[in-house]
Amino acid sequence: MKHLFFSILFMITVFSPLSGGNVHKIYFDGNMEVSGRKFALRDINPYLPEDWDNFNYVVLEYKISTAQRFQLGFTTAAGYNELRVMSYVPNAWNRLAIPLSYFTSMPDPALDLAATYNHARYTGWINLGGKRGPMHHVDSIGFRIRKPIGNPTLEIRNVYLSFNDPGDLYMEDKPAVDEFGQSNLVEYPDKIYSLDQLELQWRAEEDEKVSVKPYNYSVYGGYMQKRVKSTGYFRVARTDGRWWFIDPDGYLFLSVGVDCVRIGDGNDIRGYNYRAGMYKAILPDSVITATGAVDHRTGKPLYSFGLWNLYRRYGADYKRKALDMVIKRMDKWGLNTVANWSDEDVMRMNRKAFLFPLHDLGLSNDLMGLCDVYDPGFESRLTGSLKRQTSSLRDDPWLIGYFIGNEPAWLSHESRLCGIILKGGDRPIKAALKKYLSVNGDSPESRKAFIYDTFRRFIAVSDSVLKKCDPNHLNLGIRFGDPLTLDKRILKICGDVFDVFSFNCYMMKPGKEMLDRVRDVTGLPVIIGEYHFGTVDRGYAQSLWQVDNEEQRGVAYRYYTENAYSDPSLIGTAYFQWSDEALTGRGDGENYNCGLVDITDRPYKDQVGAMMETAKRLYKIHLGELAPYGIQPENCRGHEAIPDLWNK
Repeated sequence: MKHLFFSILFMITVFSPLSGGNVHKIYFDGNMEVSGRKFALRDINPYLPEDWDNFNYVVLEYKISTAQRFQLGFTTAAGYNELRVMSYVPNAWNRLAIPLSYFTSMPDPALDLAATYNHARYTGWINLGGKRGPMHHVDSIGFRIRKPIGNPTLEIRNVYLSFNDPGDLYMEDKPAVDEFGQSNLVEYPDKIYSLDQLELQWRAEEDEKVSVKPYNYSVYGGYMQKRVKSTGYFRVARTDGRWWFIDPDGYLFLSVGVDCVRIGDGNDIRGYNYRAGMYKAILPDSVITATGAVDHRTGKPLYSFGLWNLYRRYGADYKRKALDMVIKRMDKWGLNTVANWSDEDVMRMNRKAFLFPLHDLGLSNDLMGLCDVYDPGFESRLTGSLKRQTSSLRDDPWLIGYFIGNEPAWLSHESRLCGIILKGGDRPIKAALKKYLSVNGDSPESRKAFIYDTFRRFIAVSDSVLKKCDPNHLNLGIRFGDPLTLDKRILKICGDVFDVFSFNCYMMKPGKEMLDRVRDVTGLPVIIGEYHFGTVDRGYAQSLWQVDNEEQRGVAYRYYTENAYSDPSLIGTAYFQWSDEALTGRGDGENYNCGLVDITDRPYKDQVGAMMETAKRLYKIHLGELAPYGIQPENCRGHEAIPDLWNK
């Protein structure tokens, strides 16, 4: 972006009887690429100190008219320091308490990127980013939004500091979530107001006849236009200069999938019992008992509007009927793969090809998603874990292959990881690192080389053990983040081990430079493990890539997916995800409008209609016989950091 424009904003000051002070209001301008404004803190709270070392939390009372993420920051002696905030309660006053460590310190080590940077609060969630440093000489607060949707406003009436966590607070009388799990604070077309209204739409879908004939799929979802040698399992092959999966019957196959295919999603509602005033209705005990929904981590009942709506739809036999509806929808929409993070109940139906994420491989939070391969017991524990996980899968023809990891957090932080290891307790990886540095010198490059060698050992041993436990299925590797940021050494290591190179790619479309680089260095076919588009019109955050409305979500899907498959090396995509995330946040707080199905178990018509049109075209697009969809979505913007002009 060559230029950054800020709208001319007006600050309106009015007396607020609720706060006993002034309310400062910002109008964000949707015509601007970035719209924002800073305020002097003394104008909001004249009693704030300039140095914040003696406090642990900064607390805001604010109201924003949108669920769109906004950048919140403070100007300090060291510059401007900000992070991203998403609110669950648009159009309502709430209190948000933010740990000051989010501004001053690096995030604690965690397994993957989401666990590292996403942090849940009760009235919203925070994504860490920006500069970090001491909170000294703090004099102003700033708010910014990239490409505001619908000219939103933000009001702030108080900022104060606290040593202890005062907690978040929903400060309105009107419940934020209605009895169906929808936002009670936002109105939108097609919103449900009664069970009768919902049942009419459910019955219409159930009465619909569906066929896979428009896609010319084989039993396993391959293209019946061309058949080659079959092995009884999925494999990869290059034909006429283009990579393909080959299905168990020998048909060319492109994996057109969706992540997190589950019934009754939008579940695991954090704080359901103690987020006072946020929920209009409490899930009846009779429904909890009938569904048997239990949080596997705590053993306590699982509060889920998604499951409640399925129980309303199907009654006590909801599970079998809901699973059948998943397959019916996939047939209709041209989806042939149950992708990562999905329920085993869906995978094991053996009606759609599936991808399986392995776990318990020794990857560690305190090693930022790396593994202590120097531990003498590493290989034996890995072998036991893989034997358990693959024993019922090794002869299953519907399984395409396994993932062994997701977005490791250590990438680009190798030196920091070495520091964490050296400062930690004694263990084999620490001894190996100290020995390596004593021979090669302690430098950023030496630290990086050690981590890379550790990674190489991990994937080589994992692949060897996996192939012994299950020689029939593919190693789909680790779903990395942006491959353009990966050192070529990492790509080469992966190319020597994996059968397919996988990465998640949140962009308007995957760039040619990116795909060419992966193909040229690894020599492997490619899967894109995650991508999506969302908006804010239903009160959810807008996903990692935003569009203006639900219609544009479909346009964005077609543009991305068809352009991706025009690359000769790309053989699979997985849209993230099947259902919208929970309105009031999954475990790490995230609450994206990224689903094909909403909380009331109704498909997003524009989204799935676009998927159907694209699925009919992908075979010829991948052959190079048909040009990909060329209409770009309007005002489509990403989640990357806003250019930092306020530090200049």
